[in-house]
Amino acid sequence: MEEIKTIALNDKNYPKLLKEIKNPPKVLYVRGELKKEENCFAIVGTRRYSPYGKQVALEMAGDLAETGLIIVSGLAPGIDTFAHTAAVERNKRTIAVLGTGLDEKTIYPQSNLKLAQKILETGGCLISEYPPGTPGSQFSFPQRNRIISGLSLGVLVVEAKQKSGALITAEWARKQRRKVFAVPGPIHSSNSKGPHKLIKQGAKLVEHTNDILKELNLPQPSTRTVLVENERSEEENLILKILKEEALYIDKIIEKTKLPASTIASTLAILEIKCKVRNLGNNVYAISYR
Repeated sequence: MEEIKTIALNDKNYPKLLKEIKNPPKVLYVRGELKKEENCFAIVGTRRYSPYGKQVALEMAGDLAETGLIIVSGLAPGIDTFAHTAAVERNKRTIAVLGTGLDEKTIYPQSNLKLAQKILETGGCLISEYPPGTPGSQFSFPQRNRIISGLSLGVLVVEAKQKSGALITAEWARKQRRKVFAVPGPIHSSNSKGPHKLIKQGAKLVEHTNDILKELNLPQPSTRTVLVENERSEEENLILKILKEEALYIDKIIEKTKLPASTIASTLAILEIKCKVRNLGNNVYAISYR
């Protein structure tokens, strides 16, 4: 990994938006390149995600990264990880804000060390207000959330329980006069409680990335085309058509398409190789937009 540098509050390269918040970090520890001015957008959410949350995080982060926004998150397991992953998969810059030191022994979670390296390899950076060797604590993670929102034009919450760290980030954003966005979910899911609470409090309901871009007064790309009929087999198009509405378990795909299980398995494998679908885990499949 790259060496750890420091940027003081009075340094000319200190991020402009972050400098505007109340109680900005006096010193930032940085791995990679941190720029004074760029359009950043935060995506945060629960560590205990559903296939729906994973799909939404990957789609939203990937689409926003393609528009030129720099995705900011906290490198935590779950939604944060998917937000960073979607950016690096597209070879786009992303910023991870840690609640620990940036040395390899202290980075949390250790399971994301490879992702941290990929973030650096794709031009992104890791930042923290804590010196190397500082472990995470109940204090450090909520505090780092103010940096995630402070760097960003807005914050999107994807799945969060009512007492989630993601809601702490949203509250920091509100105090910092940054825009707050939330993705609605199933009403019986505990992961929907946080986003729905934010929406009731005035957060912008997000169904599509254009909802975010419009609110931020940024250019909106033309609608993407998911299906190109003549480039795929009949079975591929049939599977993509039913996945267009929602992610589905493999048994449900077999039921809806009425195709043999062996045909579904082989066709899904081909679509995965083509990066047209992705396995969200436990044989739940969704369309991939990368």
